[in-house]
Amino acid sequence: MTHATHWCELATPIGTLLLAGDAAALTRVHFQSGPRPLRPQVQWRRDTAPFASAIAQLNEYFAGARRTFELALAPAGTPFQLLVWQALRSIPYGETRSYAQLARQIGQGGARAVGLANGANPLPVIVPCHRVIGSDGALTGFGGGLGIKRSLLTLEGAACVADLFSSPASAPPRTHGAAGP
Repeated sequence: MTHATHWCELATPIGTLLLAGDAAALTRVHFQSGPRPLRPQVQWRRDTAPFASAIAQLNEYFAGARRTFELALAPAGTPFQLLVWQALRSIPYGETRSYAQLARQIGQGGARAVGLANGANPLPVIVPCHRVIGSDGALTGFGGGLGIKRSLLTLEGAACVADLFSSPASAPPRTHGAAGP
């Protein structure tokens, strides 16, 4: 038995997000403002009701009132991708980890393999792939674009954030912990 896929769009401070899933779990969050907006499949049903909790929690997150998500999730991926995505959920709000640190944490693959799995994350923001940065503190690849990654880390108060376009003289200090005292 297959479950009907529902979808809706949500306006956020980082652009429109497309949410998709069935009545039981969220399976996808997609950046519609990015270079490749997702076109819902014809058999998908537009309906906000299955996403009431996700919408409320995302709105709380963007208002600075939520640090973790408590949602039923059902991402589709390989066993290695699922392992990486689970590890992403352990990175605390406002902190970052490098791809190499994440690889060591899960005990499998290297930084590149973790980076590929991170890039395939179908639930960005909720499964916080934006909290993974280069070993040198640089902001690197993000499906929604580096501007959105920077916005999410800034919202969370993360103290990283040199990106690939910063000159070394103007880059802030590179740390991997939470901001503040």
